[in-house]
Amino acid sequence: MTAAQANETAAPVISAKGLNLTFQTNDGPVHALKDVNLEINKGDFVSFIGPSGCGKTTFLRVMADLEKPTAGSITVNGVSPEEARKTRAYGYVFQHAGLYPWRTIGGNIRLPLEIMGYTKSDQDERVKRVLDLVELSGFEKKFPWQLSGGMQQRASIARALAFDADILLMDEPFGALDEIVRDHLNEQLLQLWARTNKTIGFVTHSIPEAVYLSTRIVVMSPRPGRITDVIESTLPRERPLDIRDTPEFLEIAHRVREGLRAGHAYDD
Repeated sequence: MTAAQANETAAPVISAKGLNLTFQTNDGPVHALKDVNLEINKGDFVSFIGPSGCGKTTFLRVMADLEKPTAGSITVNGVSPEEARKTRAYGYVFQHAGLYPWRTIGGNIRLPLEIMGYTKSDQDERVKRVLDLVELSGFEKKFPWQLSGGMQQRASIARALAFDADILLMDEPFGALDEIVRDHLNEQLLQLWARTNKTIGFVTHSIPEAVYLSTRIVVMSPRPGRITDVIESTLPRERPLDIRDTPEFLEIAHRVREGLRAGHAYDD
């Protein structure tokens, strides 16, 4: 059996079926997600794209047990998101680095390891390893304010990788960065994914970023968030930045754009 065939027959890492989430507010119910069905397999890089408020981040937060669905079901590694969280199945990278300014970069990366009870020697080894992975070796004793925004985000990714979770959930981590830095971090993230074979869920507003990074692109409609298209990438896993100028890349980007337009045809 080939690796591709094994991936097809293996149980999905994340499986959502008929997922709904409604927030109760003083102004009435807000329907964030409606009838979401999706499977994510081991080693997938899946990007979620859609207009602001369409439920992309909410869906990611449901996977991470930060929000509870009001209907339907979702499993992570075959168990509930709560059980997956308790077994440290995933790392989570937020929109902003969220580093504690009074702790060094190494100290920020160590924090979850300290909470989890890792030994000092194990912490040292893991901090060194993940700093190498995100190309921040030598910055362990620096404080966040001494690093650029892009370097801080890399440190945030390193913190999420420190305890070896197989799943990495990333909520628009590069959205606040300039285009040059963002391109560089996109390249580094692909290299990191190739080295670690993590399963990645990635929220973005950028069509080029979604197409460049992903094995699959999930297009979502305006609220209530529905999946309007799931696009399988035909691009090779090794992707130089100039692949964005190829007809294959532009064709996928066009389909994403069409999916976003089609999403506006949905209504309650």
